[in-house]
Amino acid sequence: MTKGILIAGTHSGVGKTTVSMGIMAALKHRQLKVQPYKVGPDYIDPSHHTAICGRPSRNLDTYMMGTDGVGKTVARTSGDAEISVVEGVMGLFDGMDSTEIASSAHVAKVLDIPVLLVINVHGMSRSAAALVKGYSEFDPEVRIAGVILNKVGSPRHGEMIKNALPDDIPIVGMIPRRKDIEVPSRHLGLYMAHEKDYNTAEMAEFIEENVDLDAVLELSEPCSIPEIREIPDKDADVRIGVAMDAAFCFYYQDMFDAFRACGAEIEFFSPMKGELPDVDGIYFGGGYPELYAGELEVSKTTRGLKDLSADGLPIYGECGGLLYLCGTYEVEDRTYKLADVVPADTRMTNRLRGLGYTEARPLDKNFSSHNLKGHEFHYSLTDCDRDARFAYEMLRGKGIQNGFDGLVEHNTLAGYMHAHPSTFPVEKFVEKCREYKRK
Repeated sequence: MTKGILIAGTHSGVGKTTVSMGIMAALKHRQLKVQPYKVGPDYIDPSHHTAICGRPSRNLDTYMMGTDGVGKTVARTSGDAEISVVEGVMGLFDGMDSTEIASSAHVAKVLDIPVLLVINVHGMSRSAAALVKGYSEFDPEVRIAGVILNKVGSPRHGEMIKNALPDDIPIVGMIPRRKDIEVPSRHLGLYMAHEKDYNTAEMAEFIEENVDLDAVLELSEPCSIPEIREIPDKDADVRIGVAMDAAFCFYYQDMFDAFRACGAEIEFFSPMKGELPDVDGIYFGGGYPELYAGELEVSKTTRGLKDLSADGLPIYGECGGLLYLCGTYEVEDRTYKLADVVPADTRMTNRLRGLGYTEARPLDKNFSSHNLKGHEFHYSLTDCDRDARFAYEMLRGKGIQNGFDGLVEHNTLAGYMHAHPSTFPVEKFVEKCREYKRK
């Protein structure tokens, strides 16, 4: 059974992403098969994990997937790995509202794996001992097996902290500050992997020098995961185009797996390059269309979508995909003409308009017989035509307008909610693609 360890932080911004990426790189540099995971609904960190480890990183989220879904995902994807490294989210115990749900601690408990706690010790010494004591005793079911001190000022600074910490929780790393190792951020988070030219060999060497990697391997323990029966994918009989470029890059690997399991072949294409494949359905994920609105406005893809939608081609768009499918998109006082598939116009603002987990009640039982769970994160506002139709009512989250989300036009569905295949009706979307193919 694959061993695993979870790398968590005391709070956001302590450097757990940089530390996690470095440990993954160092383990990979040792020729180990490393299966990466990310707690929460994040798209950006997994892109770095995937680039470093050479295998898709998976999201683990006990709200969207449930505890069973988390266990099954690890069981399904870690079998041939020698170690699973899980990067946490926010602070170790930060979950949805004031609960443990969707927290790093919850995932550690579900998988029954130990935690390495990353502490930013800049500006502190003995106070680090108080942090370790509080975090290690807060929930006895969460096992903090070791501590990594980040942004250590000097060897003397590190020794002062080491002498203050309890003997039963070892320090497995003392990492000095290195700005060139960090990943820069912008309004939606860190830069994606394809936008960051980092040296994984240098990263691995840096971690080997400052982290006891042998101790990390020794502290890792087998994941508690269910036995699952492998169900082979259906023979592919439909093709789904997935927009994949710098403008559209927010996707869950599990969604692609779900498409394939339902009998769909995936073809990636770039709207920025004007590509429009001959497919039976299209999926536009989130991303950064605001950064490339000029290229998208003149793209052949943009000009061809309205007729395809009117012809009944199933199209699904999330967040950035929604913005692209609108008639116009205002960014920094300039208005761009986009796909004009759904009856709405949108504009970028300078403040956050929606952030957090969502739950949606379908307005049409033929679309889904159960509620959908996901998340939203956007700075834009979308104004709909008066006769606009929606797919679901938001029980949690803001959606597009007046508590509703999922604009419907022909066989096109586009909303702010990023859905997870655990609750999104993947089979029905693929079946609509089959119906379109049979026309």
